Amino acid sequence: MPETSYARELEGHVSWLDSITGTALGVLAVASGIYTYLGVSSLLDDNGALTVFAAMAYSIAVSVGIFVFWSYMMRLLPAVRTAGARIGLIVSMALGSLAIVAMSSWLNAAALAGAAAVEQHLATTIGDYQDSLEQANTVALTAQALERDVARVRQSFEDLSEQEAAGTLSGLAGRGAVFRVLEQKSDELAALEAQIASQAPLIDTAFNEGNEILSRMRSLTVGTGPVEERSVEFSEEAVRLAGLITRLRQLSVAPLVARAAVDLENSVVLPELDGSTASGRTDQARTIDSVLSVLSTRAEGLEKAARDVMAMEQPPETTYTPISTADAVILYAGNFIPSWAGAIAIDLLPAVLVFILAVTQAAIRAGRRDTPIEDTLTLTELRAALRAARDVDDMLTEEHGAPPRPRPAQVETIKPDRSA
Repeated sequence: MPETSYARELEGHVSWLDSITGTALGVLAVASGIYTYLGVSSLLDDNGALTVFAAMAYSIAVSVGIFVFWSYMMRLLPAVRTAGARIGLIVSMALGSLAIVAMSSWLNAAALAGAAAVEQHLATTIGDYQDSLEQANTVALTAQALERDVARVRQSFEDLSEQEAAGTLSGLAGRGAVFRVLEQKSDELAALEAQIASQAPLIDTAFNEGNEILSRMRSLTVGTGPVEERSVEFSEEAVRLAGLITRLRQLSVAPLVARAAVDLENSVVLPELDGSTASGRTDQARTIDSVLSVLSTRAEGLEKAARDVMAMEQPPETTYTPISTADAVILYAGNFIPSWAGAIAIDLLPAVLVFILAVTQAAIRAGRRDTPIEDTLTLTELRAALRAARDVDDMLTEEHGAPPRPRPAQVETIKPDRSA
């Protein structure tokens, strides 16, 4: 008997909860439909009446589908008793939940965190552009450091030319053939050095301009107003910054120094030996060969330094790609776990109610398992049983030839006349 009372108590609670379950389920379905409508609207470019109608139709279909699906689950899953039936319905519920997430939950997440996800995409893009700008500036400044190597080589040739003018190299003082070779190469190096120095202001200007563009892009990321409008301005600034990074990469003088180093060795114009004697001309030829050997060594050193700069990692090609709120929520899902949890919970919360009802119905059946049949008869079942017993009794009486027992008169319920 205690178990019977326990089962009756649970039945009373379930009966009361049934009166509010439908309403609660309808509210959840409508709320999910509203956020689904906002998510669908963010995916559609056109704002015309047909687009609004299409978004409303989709959201209404989602709301109806959620309400019907969970109504089926709440009625059927707690009522089945065999293990096979339970497993089949649980699998069906799992598939239905996946379908709900696919058609509704991700759109709900787009409505809840779509703008923030797009701003996250803008911030990530800014980081990529900043890395590219800094890398391009680093490569350009490293190439500018080659100016010191060029100046050192130029100074060495100027020193040699001064020594030749004093007669300490070939033994012939003055500005002869050896001096003209040394002066030729020192002038080439001086011109290269001046060209490298002229690039420095351009690099500084480009880098400062890039930082100004990045500052405006950051303002757009955290600014006010619709994120779609800010994304358009952001895209324009991104195009300018991409062009500036390309220009900054082209300002690197490393390729110029590498080509100049090759030309330094291969483009030597040998003057006519002007020694007054054969011995003097021999000394000039020997000195010029030594100069060419030194020139080859210095040119190889310059070329290697330039090649090392050219081998540095170049900034990656960064391109800003506009993205919708729904795509942004999926791309940066890890950063918006609370929004995803809320979007999924509003659709799948009825699953918890289904399992609660299933556990409660199982407890009710367990409480009534050993209850005598007479304790579980309802008034309708009792009347039907009495009527069947009288019919059986009449049949037995007729078989034995006895007159049938008179049936008790049925009391007719007289309804009061309210017309008076």
